[in-house]
Amino acid sequence: MSVKQAYNAASQEFLKPFMCMKSAQIKQKSLNAGLVFLAQMDDIDRILLNRLQSDFPIIERPYLAIANDVGLSEDDVIERIDRLKKNGVIRRIGGNFVPKKLGFVSTLCAAKVPAERFDSFVDVVNRYKGVTHNYERNNDKFNIWFTFISPSMEEIRTNLKKISQETGVMDIINLPAVNVFKIKAHFDL
Repeated sequence: MSVKQAYNAASQEFLKPFMCMKSAQIKQKSLNAGLVFLAQMDDIDRILLNRLQSDFPIIERPYLAIANDVGLSEDDVIERIDRLKKNGVIRRIGGNFVPKKLGFVSTLCAAKVPAERFDSFVDVVNRYKGVTHNYERNNDKFNIWFTFISPSMEEIRTNLKKISQETGVMDIINLPAVNVFKIKAHFDL
């Protein structure tokens, strides 16, 4: 992959979390700074990003194992990852679990949120620990979509009622997962 291709791929991945967010929440200055940072990433950063995506060691000192594999010190790996997080390239490092295998249920919710309630609605929804994603969509009927994971569908229904009561947004649909078809997303940088 050429440097230009790597830059384009990294830029698309960097922008992905912002594509469905409310545009007012995106500060152009920080977005530009992030894109400049992406252009300055070196091959070691890309190697680390590839390793973190799909081959994170589940051991007592994972960063030391990664450091040994790429020829850096553990401190260097931690500093690079910290810099990538601070610059918005890495959003989070953590496990992804299949809710059903842990006895949980998941659902996709869609809400029709008036412009004047948008920010407060998003803030309320994001306070619920079972919400894993929350997006604005260009859709005339339903403009906010979010995923919700919980031990029971009853708990999700209760929380959706609470969200409606607190925000005044009554038009929220609950689309529970029937079958989940997971794909592995890996962005080779």
